[in-house]
Parts: sequence; structure tokens; C-alpha cells
Amino acid sequence: MAAVMDGPLADLSAWDTTGCSIARAMDLIGTRSAMLILREAYYGTRRFDGFARRVGITDAAAAGQLRKLTEAGLLEKQPYREEGKRTRNEYVLTQMGRDLLPVVVALWQWGDKYLQPGPPPLLRVDADTDTPVTVDLRTPDGTEVPLERLKVRVNKDYLRARKNAR
Repeated sequence: MAAVMDGPLADLSAWDTTGCSIARAMDLIGTRSAMLILREAYYGTRRFDGFARRVGITDAAAAGQLRKLTEAGLLEKQPYREEGKRTRNEYVLTQMGRDLLPVVVALWQWGDKYLQPGPPPLLRVDADTDTPVTVDLRTPDGTEVPLERLKVRVNKDYLRARKNAR
């Protein structure tokens, strides 16, 4: 089964994927180190050394990924200074970075289900109720939407914006 491709999208050979949001997102966060830096930011890591050590990457790789994620707006630098030392920056999630959390949790959930040889090492639960937390596709009224009922259609606002940009 597949998603329902609406109108002109039904003929996959008749349209291209230029401007695809998935491709743009993958260009930004599609590396292992980028995703693991985000994981660490969600866990509370804020300092450069912590990211490099916990992700298991070189300082140069950490610097490159932190720069990329900061320039893209997922993280922001905030200065801090330990007594007797020079001022340094720590990295905190922006709203854009926080909004990516469901994507990361969805990958985590999928990895737990299909890639772990036994029970998953960590559980996601609500801090107040201790009930499990999952990511699902749902309508605003809470109805679950399986792949077969997911309709993909052209966004007329996007088409108008493209036409006006020319």
C-alpha cells in the first residue's frame, strides 16, 4: 500500500521532486553525527566537549556539525564562563530545534521496534504520569491515519509563491 497521491501527483512520472521538504531536511540533519548531536541536546548536553565525547566524534567533526546546526537555526550559542577561565559558548535548542523532537522520537521508536535485538535500552514516558510516549500520524481530533489514508496533494499557496517569485 502507498499514500494517496492526489490530482496531478497521481502520475509520479509527470512531476519532479524539486523543493522536496524531506530532501531539504536530510541535507541539514541527515548525517549520523547531526542526529546524535540533536539527541544529546534533547538529553541536556550543552557544551562542546560533551557533544564530542558523547557522540564519539572528533573535535573537528563536532565543531562542523555544531556550526551547521547553529547557522541553520536549530541551536543557538549562549556564552558562559567558569570562574577563572575564559568565556565560552554552550549550545541550546531553539524553537526550530525543539520542533524537530517528534522526528527524532519517531526514529528512536522505529529503532526500538525493528533494530534492537531485545527490549529497548531506554523508554520514553511522560514525566508527570509515567505513561509511554509514542509518535503517530493523527488528525487534530486524534484519529490515527495509516499510510493508505494519507493523502498528498499540491499546496496551492506554494504554487502561488513560486509564481510570484518569478
